[in-house]
Amino acid sequence: MFFIVSVNQGKKNIGHHQLVICDKCGQYGRYEILMTYMYLSLFFLPIIKWKRRYYVKTSCCHSMYQLNNKLGDKIRRGREVEITAKDLTLLQRGSHTKQAQNVQKFCIHCSFTTTEPDFAYCPKCGKLLEEQK
Repeated sequence: MFFIVSVNQGKKNIGHHQLVICDKCGQYGRYEILMTYMYLSLFFLPIIKWKRRYYVKTSCCHSMYQLNNKLGDKIRRGREVEITAKDLTLLQRGSHTKQAQNVQKFCIHCSFTTTEPDFAYCPKCGKLLEEQK
């Protein structure tokens, strides 16, 4: 008897949330909520999910933040919550800003972070890093 078991990483777009004035570019924008997670699949069916992480991407300048996990869980379950600056940790500053130095670039596929501005591809998994538009 054969069992097909695998461990993979998944990504889910939870949707847009909350209109804000971006503190990085000064424009109006919305928060786009993303969730990454690891999962165990048996016969190609996901069985168990763990290591959930939540990220926020602004629609105005595409800055990327890590979101507090407890708040991310509430948003994923459909609860109405307000995201404040204390709930966010800056990972990557958007391209509409004048200062893009000393900010980490973030791979949404494997959660690797780097401060090298020249990297177009993730040095850990080899996938394209989030583009700054």
